[in-house]
Amino acid sequence: MTEHEGSNAVAETRDSTHPEPAAGNLSLWLALLPLGCLVLMLGLAVALFGDDASGGPSQLALIFAAAITVLIGVLRGQPYEELEDAIIDSIKLAFKACLILLMVGSMIGSWMLAGTAPAVIHLGLGVLDPGWFYPATLILCACVSAAIGSSWTTAATVGLALVGVSHILGLAPEITAGAVISGAYFGDKMSPLSDSTNLAPAMVNVELFTHIRHMLWTTTPSFLIALVLFTWIGWGQTESMQTIADVNTTRTLIEQSFTLGIPAFLPLVLLLTLAWRKWPALPTITIGTLAGCLIAVVAQGSVTRDFGDPGGELGSVLATFRGLWLAMTDGFQASTGNAALDDLLSRGGMSSMLNTVWLIIAAMCFGGVMEKTGLLARIVTTALKSVHGTGSLILVTVLTAIGMNIIAADQYISIVLPGRMYQLEFKRRGLAPENLSRTLEDAGTMTSALVPWNTCGAFMAATLGVATFAYAPYAFFNLISPLMAVTYGFLNIRIVKLVPAPDA
Repeated sequence: MTEHEGSNAVAETRDSTHPEPAAGNLSLWLALLPLGCLVLMLGLAVALFGDDASGGPSQLALIFAAAITVLIGVLRGQPYEELEDAIIDSIKLAFKACLILLMVGSMIGSWMLAGTAPAVIHLGLGVLDPGWFYPATLILCACVSAAIGSSWTTAATVGLALVGVSHILGLAPEITAGAVISGAYFGDKMSPLSDSTNLAPAMVNVELFTHIRHMLWTTTPSFLIALVLFTWIGWGQTESMQTIADVNTTRTLIEQSFTLGIPAFLPLVLLLTLAWRKWPALPTITIGTLAGCLIAVVAQGSVTRDFGDPGGELGSVLATFRGLWLAMTDGFQASTGNAALDDLLSRGGMSSMLNTVWLIIAAMCFGGVMEKTGLLARIVTTALKSVHGTGSLILVTVLTAIGMNIIAADQYISIVLPGRMYQLEFKRRGLAPENLSRTLEDAGTMTSALVPWNTCGAFMAATLGVATFAYAPYAFFNLISPLMAVTYGFLNIRIVKLVPAPDA
């Protein structure tokens, strides 16, 4: 049992003692009121603050929507203390994601200081052709994520470097981020090492590799269509004389600013090795951070000392220690002499992730109280009334999973809750459970990175430095997958029927 499953099991036990109000007693309009207010406030936040909406306005919108939901619950007779406990329990589900986010911030800072990220950018500038950059990014990230089973690790390592390369090549970082996320989520969906790939079949009692084989039917065409689209977008992109000059200048500046070579790549190799061996994410990223610090001391000693003590007032040891500390807490500040390159390499630090952690906590407040008050169940009950066949059942499952990503703001919840809600309905209609597990991945796993306040969307935006709404239109694989699931449902393609059990 995973940590998330355990948390949900605890929630179920608690809820059986203090059941939520019956969904049938709720007005649909009342159930939709908090959601409508949230959509209105989030739209207003984006209109007024633009890209800065995630720096506070979006968080306040989520908290106000949660407050409206609490008010509805209290007016319907639920004790405030129970609603408060539900909010706290919901936030607990995101603690692990928040800790990982903070450590990723530290890791990025230490890897910039160690020359790891600059070394990968330097290598990428030497081998990646602009005309094939986007499809190459998709394939590279898909291979890495399939090998290690982690979209987050893929994006925070290879993906981060590729976005940096796109800046220097004069390519669109939002399209690059879309290709990174598309490739990263291929492994998150298909790798037997992935948490979500194991969670979805476990929720509906399907054997792991039966689940993976069944997903191939929707995943393969979705990935190929994404590959064609990225190839088409990149077609005709060439290196102008100015671009070539910029690339050469950038590579020279990186060579002058950092000691490149095998040591600089060791933190990346170590991290990918630990992830491939299925080490837990938090210790893996922590070890990757410490490895970056070690390489910074050994291979980038002068850079570390100068960063920690630019005035030369401290001794060598204290200056080194301060440099490492600063990089992990507030991020690395590059000083190559080139403003664009300095901006690219000045990244990381735990402090860079604080807005994202705030966003996740606010989102979990809203999701937790929506579930506890029964408003969420009321919306789902209404959705089931529109189900008349296999296609409409899969469509409702897809929409519910997407809704969970929006409302509950957590990828695991978007798999767990719809899995619990619709398992009996799939069985009642004679549909094998692998149809449900595949749909949960096609919709729940795939769309989590497209919601700015979802743990996955917040992580990707903070890590890659590209706003969620900027890269979302180009995350083709993620966008196509739920559409493919619905298409297969209505056309009855590869829909497996339940096999009657043989007579005893």
